[in-house]
Amino acid sequence: MANTLKLEIVTPDATVYSGDVHMVTLPAVEGQVGIYPRHVPLLTRIVPGEIIVRKNGDEQFLAVGEGVVEVTGDRVAIVTDMAVAVKDIDEARAEEARQRAAARLRDKISDEEVATVNASLARSLAQLRVKKRHRL
Repeated sequence: MANTLKLEIVTPDATVYSGDVHMVTLPAVEGQVGIYPRHVPLLTRIVPGEIIVRKNGDEQFLAVGEGVVEVTGDRVAIVTDMAVAVKDIDEARAEEARQRAAARLRDKISDEEVATVNASLARSLAQLRVKKRHRL
């Protein structure tokens, strides 16, 4: 269909989303980016945040981690380390993960561990922000 584009969101564990949509908003390193059908080709990184999927007048919200996105005229392919639909976010678990990561950063850890813990913290915060914004 000319007024839709194919969206695919893939994590190391599964294909989280695959379907035709009318628009996608995603957190790129340059800021929020809205993608419509026939968008110019684009290859960029995404940062932890929120993806908004618009289809048939409805919106779906997902928390997303770091990754890359490739946009062609009729396709958006996202490969990320985390993507969770708002309805599947366990707020208590995400808060526990945030607290563990924050506590771990207070310890004396290597630079490599700091990067890993910061990434974990960013994923937890993304989930918490999306869940709080869209309480079901």
